Amino acid sequence: MTDPEPRPGVRMADLPLGVRPCSLAAALDVLGEKWSLLAIREIGYGVHRFARIAGYTGVSRDILADRLRKLEAAGVVERRLYNEHPPRHEYHLTEAGRELFPVMLALSQWGDRWAVESPVLVRRHSCGERVQVDLVCHHCGRPITNDTVHAEVDGVSPAS
Repeated sequence: MTDPEPRPGVRMADLPLGVRPCSLAAALDVLGEKWSLLAIREIGYGVHRFARIAGYTGVSRDILADRLRKLEAAGVVERRLYNEHPPRHEYHLTEAGRELFPVMLALSQWGDRWAVESPVLVRRHSCGERVQVDLVCHHCGRPITNDTVHAEVDGVSPAS
């Protein structure tokens, strides 16, 4: 279904063919791998020690160590020393990691609907109701959909 009025901005499909640099691609460079997201999930649940993160995700220790190093280098998690002899660290989300919470909720909600027969976990808000992620415009309160959002690319004039 198309809008009755043309949307402002650039129609991305009409731009010259070429690999698009974008924030989504950059985010996926950091996060776009199953074990990274599952480690973030566990840390967000309050699981901070390496062995427990590995146990709850099922990831091998070498892969988890690699993903945690990458997440630390990207500023998503931080290591905190909890034992000096031998040195042992816990993993905690940084501000950048904590800001992934709505993204993780949205992915979980999508998975509940499209990837599993029956969700295992029910998330409830402090008011007692089930959590549902709804994307709405911060300014007008209307739903955000592919049909209500337009793109503006620096250096490219809007379609007329």
